[in-house]
Amino acid sequence: MNCLANKYKKIKYILVATLSLTVAVGARASETVAIVHAQAWTMADSAGGRIDDATIVIRDGRYTSITAQALPPADARVIDAAGRVVTPGFMSADTHLGLVEVSSLEETRDHGVEGGPLGAAFDVQYGLNRNSILLPVVLADGLTRAATSPSAASDAAFLGMGAVLRIQPGADILDKAKVAMYASVGGFGAKQGGGSRSAQWQLLRNALDEAKTYAPPKSGVGAPRDQLQNVLNIAALHAMIEQRVPLALRVARESDIRQAVQLAEDYHLPLIVLGGAEAWRCADLLAARKVAVVLDPEADLPWTFDELGARADDATMLARAGVTIAFSVSGNTIYLSHNAGVAVREGAGLAVANGLAYADALKALTVNPARIFGIADHYGSMAQGLDADLVVWNGDPLEPSSAPEVVFARGMQASLSTRQSQLRERYAPKRAKDPWPPAYRP
Repeated sequence: MNCLANKYKKIKYILVATLSLTVAVGARASETVAIVHAQAWTMADSAGGRIDDATIVIRDGRYTSITAQALPPADARVIDAAGRVVTPGFMSADTHLGLVEVSSLEETRDHGVEGGPLGAAFDVQYGLNRNSILLPVVLADGLTRAATSPSAASDAAFLGMGAVLRIQPGADILDKAKVAMYASVGGFGAKQGGGSRSAQWQLLRNALDEAKTYAPPKSGVGAPRDQLQNVLNIAALHAMIEQRVPLALRVARESDIRQAVQLAEDYHLPLIVLGGAEAWRCADLLAARKVAVVLDPEADLPWTFDELGARADDATMLARAGVTIAFSVSGNTIYLSHNAGVAVREGAGLAVANGLAYADALKALTVNPARIFGIADHYGSMAQGLDADLVVWNGDPLEPSSAPEVVFARGMQASLSTRQSQLRERYAPKRAKDPWPPAYRP
């Protein structure tokens, strides 16, 4: 009875949290908005495309112009940025947003499968929760897009297909489905291949070989030979190869990264390296093969023997070599859903503190992940015709103490009020002038 009572309390909390959440919109997507006197980082060139005293005009949810010292249109609602930093809305390149609500509650975790026939055919798009109370939190933190990925499968080779989310109030959160096929080699996942990474690489290659020779069976005709992969998974891999969908491989050790590059070459697939703790050791190879790396700037200490070469300036060394980088901060998977917006900004700031150019850090949060996951035609930079995702910051966006003052998602001004901020306002002592009692004053 106690177990049932505790479970009921958890469910009741989730329902109350969801029903009490208000997502107000301060602007219609159809109106014209002009943000004036902005320090705009447009991401339009390698230096970040900074324009001082910029006027940013948004109409019908898209950018119409970004020019210096221009007068706003007569019909525009004007927002004075007063010299503040304005950037495109940020994007985390690897999350579980929309797939995890309460990580300790099994029925709210949809980012992987532990049994059944699905491996490569597993597709996260069907389990996305548009009413997740975590989405307004990351939106209020300046995150307007996110890649969300599968993390577990019963299959020994592939984890399944990921998606890109648009984090926007009152709309379908799926921006693009099937953005990459995910797999993981080494580390704690080696047991999936029977305990050896060699077996994992062999199983990956075998699965791709089966997909290359795949033809849908005709009536009464079975598969041409015995197969390790079932028809569902083979069909998904076949479509990936035919459409050149990127292969996102979660690897850390240098030897595995080199194996990943060779695999991608052999099967003519675009490659994304996820994690890449030792990617700096083969930065020139990755740059030459145009392999993108999604890394965690906070991962400067090894969790496994695969990550013995982890270092704080991994991002710096990769960027200097010409590798396209993007950021995600895991925090032992906690920040893949909770506080994903603040965490990835802090990670980018740490990368800058360890030598990464400021403009490169902003690119790793905007235009780079947009290019990696194939959405740069409508998101990632401030350019005419692209979705107007932008943030007006009250300070340096790579400082954890800074916060958004205004957030636009596809031309709609989003509320910065969340359940968490409502609880703070409700229970914080409103009349207290000094938040620190004398005994605890710093």
